[in-house]
Order: sequence, then structure tokens, then C-alpha cells
Amino acid sequence: MAQKNKLNIKVFKRLLSYWKTYKILFLIAVFCVLVLAVLGPTRPYLIGRMVDQYIVQTQDGQMLLIWTLIIIGILVFEALFQFFSVYFSNLFAQSIIRDLRKELMGRMLSFRMQYFDRTPIGALVTRVVSDLEAITEVFSSGMMTIAGDLISLVVVIGLMFWSSWQLSLMTLIPIPLLLIATSMFARYIRKSFQMERDQVTRLGTFVQERITGISLVQLFNRQEEEFEAFQEINDKHRQAHVKAIWANSIFFPVVEILSSLSIAFLLVWTAQKVGYSSDVNVGDQFGETVSFVLWIHMLFRPIRQLADKFNILQRGTVRAERVFEIIDTEDHIQNDGTLNDCKFDRNIKFENLYFAYNNKDWVLKNINLDIEPGTTVAFVGATGAGKSSLINLIGRFYEYQKGNILFGDTELNEIELNYLRENIAIVLQDVFLFSQTVIQNITLGDPTISREQVIEAAKAVGAHDFIMKLPGGYDYEVGERGGVLSTGQRQLLSFIRAYVYDPYILILDEATSSVDNVSEEMIQKATKKLTEDRTSIVIAHRLSTIQTADKIVVLDKGEIKEQGTHSELLQIDGYYKALYDMQFTD
Repeated sequence: MAQKNKLNIKVFKRLLSYWKTYKILFLIAVFCVLVLAVLGPTRPYLIGRMVDQYIVQTQDGQMLLIWTLIIIGILVFEALFQFFSVYFSNLFAQSIIRDLRKELMGRMLSFRMQYFDRTPIGALVTRVVSDLEAITEVFSSGMMTIAGDLISLVVVIGLMFWSSWQLSLMTLIPIPLLLIATSMFARYIRKSFQMERDQVTRLGTFVQERITGISLVQLFNRQEEEFEAFQEINDKHRQAHVKAIWANSIFFPVVEILSSLSIAFLLVWTAQKVGYSSDVNVGDQFGETVSFVLWIHMLFRPIRQLADKFNILQRGTVRAERVFEIIDTEDHIQNDGTLNDCKFDRNIKFENLYFAYNNKDWVLKNINLDIEPGTTVAFVGATGAGKSSLINLIGRFYEYQKGNILFGDTELNEIELNYLRENIAIVLQDVFLFSQTVIQNITLGDPTISREQVIEAAKAVGAHDFIMKLPGGYDYEVGERGGVLSTGQRQLLSFIRAYVYDPYILILDEATSSVDNVSEEMIQKATKKLTEDRTSIVIAHRLSTIQTADKIVVLDKGEIKEQGTHSELLQIDGYYKALYDMQFTD
């Protein structure tokens, strides 16, 4: 627990360091907090003096009215500064969270695929949304309120001892008990927030995965089982919250009891002092007693709020720790390349290439291959042979461990990453579409691609007619992941996307493996149009789609077994011939 506290303090200090970006907003908020911390405790002192002088002693109605108006004016000033304090504190907090969210999202977009392979998407969504919202409260209502309450406590105690040190000591008798209760409460609430953190992540991940895979859940009639699993996670999530609520439900009544005890000690002491001393008049103690009663409320309210705001700090610090874990993660592809004028109309060479996802089990072994510019090269092989891994390396979605990939004489890692990907287009088997319009999914928000270019590309690949039949045509919203479109239609949109970006190198990853015969014919025509006069790499299970390729490479267990044209490989009577016979025996 001590180590955990140390870590939380370290994370909290890191959070505080962000104030430097918005110094003006921070200083305005701090100034408002300071003014409120002084104005509040001063008011009971003035009320006490007013009671003594203009009610008990002189009974001067005119001066009583004037001082009443002065105190009302102070209340108006407090309300005004309270408004500025809340406004600028939240403006300061939201500005920092905006920057944190940008930094977090920027880091996640730069991570390599291996990070997303092992990290649940739901957990990442939780970091960007709910975790950052919890951190907002650290700046808006946690840190500022605690600072104001601490200053207010110092001012209140100072005024109390300045007015009467005896009454102050009597009033502060329950404070040690309050401090002990606060310490116990803080330790308990810290554990409950850690439990809550874990359950929020589990809940978010579970819901995200089940909704994404809802078709699979319903297809195998897993609704009841998945709902039961959800109930179990949801119950644990509730238990974590209930533990925090249970601590609050005990702590705050304790604070109220101790506050009432303070007032009781004050009244008993005053009554004893008046009753046993002939020199003390009831009227002389009346104003002072009024001030102390008001101060007691001001004394215990900040202490009670300090515990409450500590919850906010603890919750925000726990969430910030998870956010900083992602920001500090060094798992992105190193963009060490500087070349942004590399020519891609050259041979692509694979020299003694080795690759493994876990740095030990080789997925690709000793790959040696030469792809000439402007040719179409097809990769075939059984599932798990390493075909998709090979094209992932060309786009640098993963990094190979041994060997090299060359464009002419230029090593792949020497090319600036963004420039590399601008010249490569990949059409995947599982096409991903955003819940936006058709044209937005094709251009991906690139303002340099006009509507006319998109329409021309759609006509070139044979997709214009089906798009125009959609309600709204190119402005039709395709829904989440393009769910309202067929597999073939989504595939054609991905072909248009590749066409308008006009890449030097085109990669087709099993683009026809899961479409019907009619869609396959349309996609074959689109493929022929796309692959004209450009280097094309095609991965296919259907050998009928790649028989016209300039070169066919057969992979098996990460190794190249054969390469040549369709007719050459049939004559070899090896791996390719066996695959061909399996598909065309009938």
C-alpha cells in the first residue's frame, strides 16, 4: 500500500505539471479561490461584531441596517467569485483534458499492430472516454476545491484563536477523531476505487466485444449464456461502487455528529462561563458565540468536503495512471526513415527475410524473392502459410527480425513511413467502412480528392451503377462497418478507394474469397482495371483468379516452395499442382 501511495503521488504530480500550458486560466481560478477562502470566514466575524455592537450594546437600528447591507454585499461578491471560480476551473480542466485526449489518441494511432493484437479495444475506448472524464474532475472540482478549503481552514482557525483561544480549544476537541476517521476512510476508498477501475475495464471490454460480435452470439444461440456472463461482471461492478457508497454512508454521518459535538462543547463552555463568573455578561458572549457557531460549520464542512474531494483526486489519479501507461508505451513503429523521394517503380526484393510475431516462432523463413515493376505477383498457399504476414511487412505494420526488403537499392526502413504508405494501397478481405457516407469512406476525408474523381473511379471499377441506386447515391450513409451493404459492395468501395489514391504498389489480400459469383465477376473486372501498369501483389485462395498473374509464388509453412507462371507450375507437378487439382478435380 505504501508503494501504491508513492506511485499515486508521482502520477498526481505529473497531472499537476499540465497547469503550465494554461497559466492564465490557472492563475485566475487560483485568485478566485483565494478571495473566496478569505471572504467566507470573514463574514461570521463581522456578523458577531455587528451583533455585539448594534443589537446587544447600542441597539442602533440604522447602523445595523448598514452593516446588514455590507454583509449582503459580501455575499454578492462571494457569489460572483464563486461563478468565476467554477467557470475558469472547468475551462482550465477541459483545456487540459482536450490536450491529454489528443496526446492519447495520437499515441494510439501510432502503435503497431502487435499492440492492438494483445490489447482489448474496449479497454482503449474506456481510456479515451470515461477515464479522461474522471481526470477532468481532478482539475475542475478536486484540486481547486481542496486548495480553497485548506486556505479557508487556516483562516477560520486563525480568526477563532484571535477571537478566543479558550473557545477555540473547546471547539477543536473532536478534530483528532475527525482526522482519524478521515484517514481510515481514505484508505478504504482507495481500495474500492482500484476495484472499480478493474471492473469498469472488464465491463467496457465485454460489452464492446459482444456487440461487435452480436451476429456470432445469435447464430450459436449464446444469448442467455452471454447475458449470464454479463450479469456476473455487472454485479462485481456494482459491488465495487457499493463499497465506496458504504464508506461514504458511514463517514459523513460521523462528520455531522462531530460537528454537533463541537457546537455542544461551545454552548456548554459558554453557559458554564456565564453561570460561574459574575464578571461575564450573557450579552458580551452572544456575538462571539454566534461567530463561533458559524465558524464551526465552516470548519467541518471543508473537512468533510476534503474527504469527498480526496475521492475525486484518488479516482482521477487511478484513471490517470492508466492513461499515462498508454502515453508512456513505446510500442509504435520507429519512423526512422528520412527518404521521401524514393522511386517505387523499381524491383521489390526480399533478401533472406525472417519474421516472427513473438520473436521466436518464425512465420516467414529465408524468403528470397524479386518482384519486377509493373508486374502482377500472386501468393498462394494453405492458411497460415505466411501470405498476409508478407504483405504486412511491406506496409510496415509489423517489423521483420532478419534479412531485408528493398525497393531498388533502398532499404524499406530508410523510407519515411508516411511517404511509404502514401504509395501503397491495400484491399483487404474484411473491408472496414466507417459509419459515414459513401464518398467519405472512399476519400477518407482527403480534401484533394474531388467528387468528380470519385465518380470517375467508381465508373472505372464498375461500381457507379449500384452506388446511384442507393438512397442519396454517394451521400448515402453506410452505417456502422458498412453493415447495410453486401460483402461484394463493400469490396467494390475498397477498390474505388484504392483507385482514387493511385498507388504505385497495389496489394489485394483475398479480395474475392467471400463473395458470390456475380460480385466476383465485377471484382475481377475491377481488379484488371486496378492492376494495369502498376506493381500488384495478389493473395488468393481461388486459383482461378490468379492464373493470368506474371508470377505465382507458392508458400508453405513460411517458406517459398515454388514460383513461376501458372503453366510452368503445373508442369512442375508440385505444391501448386496439388492445390490446383484439389480445387478443379470435379
